[in-house]
Amino acid sequence: MKAILGLGGNIGDPCRNIRAAAAAISNLCGTRLLRVSRYYLTEAVEVDTPQPDYLNCAIEISTTLSPNALLGACLGIESALGRTRPGYKSPRTVDIDLLVYEGVSIVSDELTLPHPGILRRAFVLYPLCDLYPDGNALGLRFSDRLDEVADQQAALYLPDDLMYEL
Repeated sequence: MKAILGLGGNIGDPCRNIRAAAAAISNLCGTRLLRVSRYYLTEAVEVDTPQPDYLNCAIEISTTLSPNALLGACLGIESALGRTRPGYKSPRTVDIDLLVYEGVSIVSDELTLPHPGILRRAFVLYPLCDLYPDGNALGLRFSDRLDEVADQQAALYLPDDLMYEL
């Protein structure tokens, strides 16, 4: 099955951490990295205290892992890359969110798919646009939500550290 994951971080070296997370995900049993979006620099959202900006991207994978097994593996990767959880929405070295898993809709204590915040966050929708320019991500239509996040600042982040405002 295909799945889409959101990768981000805002402390340490987020670019290096995101790349390491994507490499680790591609090394999971039965998993192959298919595509990676461009990187976006965005302000922290839905937080109570000021934080550094986040670097974000989305990846599409093919996997034989179940959604819950994939989630568990991603939590392990986060931990291995230095993520700690001192508080809700605290700054992080890396964050891996399972956004969409092809053909699966779940609501449980451990996992909700599609991810409940996916349609109201520019840091998710802009990378999704790179992977799915038609506005349909594995059955999740998101193109009609782009206007709703237009007020959220995002800058395209290029590897040579050049940034362009969107």
